[in-house]
Amino acid sequence: MEKKTKNIIGPTLFALVIVGMIIGMYFLGIVGLFEILGVQYQSSWSLLLFVISIFILGLPIDLVSGAMADLSVEKVRGKTSVFVVRFLFGFATNWIAIYIVDVFMSSVELALGTRLVISLMLTLFEMVVGAEEINEKKK
Repeated sequence: MEKKTKNIIGPTLFALVIVGMIIGMYFLGIVGLFEILGVQYQSSWSLLLFVISIFILGLPIDLVSGAMADLSVEKVRGKTSVFVVRFLFGFATNWIAIYIVDVFMSSVELALGTRLVISLMLTLFEMVVGAEEINEKKK
């Protein structure tokens, strides 16, 4: 194989593995939440499609929301206020993505309370995982 081909295939496979791991964490987390909350779904494939749809739909929404959160945080003082602003933007982003996917998928139906709990848990997970990134931006 040519060196050019190896240089393309290597990073592509690495990126696919990373994206697969992230989607896997989302999938297992949502499966666990669904078990705890007693949500019914038709099959594991419909649940996987649900998680992938949330992930894909959440990316563009999160880009816009993240930019708005960053701009809003610049004007806010205090760690608690910054956390609350970021949390509210993240929660709204997750809730919008989950709501839109839930409306279009009939194989997984969520009650309002379940949507809110899942959005809350995803936001907390993202805040914990993204805390290092936020601390690096400040430096």
